[in-house]
Amino acid sequence: MDIKTIAKTISLIEDNSNQKKTILSKLYAKTGSAHRIGITGPPGAGKSSLINILIQKLRSKNKKVAVICIDPTSPFSGGAILGDRIRMLKHYSDPGVYIRSMASRNASGGLSLASSEASDVLDAHGFDVIIFETLGVGQVEIDVMNEADTVAVVLVPESGDDIQMMKSGLIEIADIYVVNKSDRSGANRLTTTLTNMLETNPNPIENNWDIPVLNTNALSNKGIDNLLDSINEHFRYMKTEGVLAIKTNDRYERQVKSTILARLSHFLWNDKNKTDFLKKELNKDISNRLSPIELVDLILKEEQY
Repeated sequence: MDIKTIAKTISLIEDNSNQKKTILSKLYAKTGSAHRIGITGPPGAGKSSLINILIQKLRSKNKKVAVICIDPTSPFSGGAILGDRIRMLKHYSDPGVYIRSMASRNASGGLSLASSEASDVLDAHGFDVIIFETLGVGQVEIDVMNEADTVAVVLVPESGDDIQMMKSGLIEIADIYVVNKSDRSGANRLTTTLTNMLETNPNPIENNWDIPVLNTNALSNKGIDNLLDSINEHFRYMKTEGVLAIKTNDRYERQVKSTILARLSHFLWNDKNKTDFLKKELNKDISNRLSPIELVDLILKEEQY
């Protein structure tokens, strides 16, 4: 496993290189073995510290680990490692660990497509575990978490007041709740709030997974073994119940649809005639313009869609 080759390959995919199709076509048959884990939650929840310890424990079991850090702040550099992720840098010399930062604004059809394709590369190159880390619980994060098999939402005691605002998104994506920094005041109250929320919003009948609420402290290593056990147990559950196959098929479908949308968008707006249609309308007064939906019909009619 050549880390430099992997890094170059992912860069080619991120840049939407002409080699992208060939690369992904050759690799796809080798995917399907890695456990894709999403770690999300508000800034300051200690996600990077948790991931750092998870890497150590997984490596002690001889598991190869890749981390994709989603960075919404640096579209120009491709996603720089943020300050709170510096602690993960000590793993860079480990050939069994690969850490990659990706910017949220990506030209290849959206972040979820780019991260999914990058994880396919890592999966095909023999990584046992691929971890996605995102910086919040907004729509971008939910899109990325859809690419994960197991999603852990990390909160801190101070998150209690925000639970109601985040409830719908959290319920949709969480497989495991983690109350980190659990030595702080309010940890037990947040744990109770989450437990009550789960009881009043039960899983669908076809989903037999009981979402655990775990207390951890990344600095003291408290509860990390329980977290890893729950992650592994969820993976076993998905395999046994056929959920993993469904998620894999859903991911495949999303990749197909996202790729089609990206290609159509590039094709339409790469055509000067279509751009001229738009510019012509923009130069008109609003009272004389075609409505946006009428202009779409005109553009698509020209291509006979």
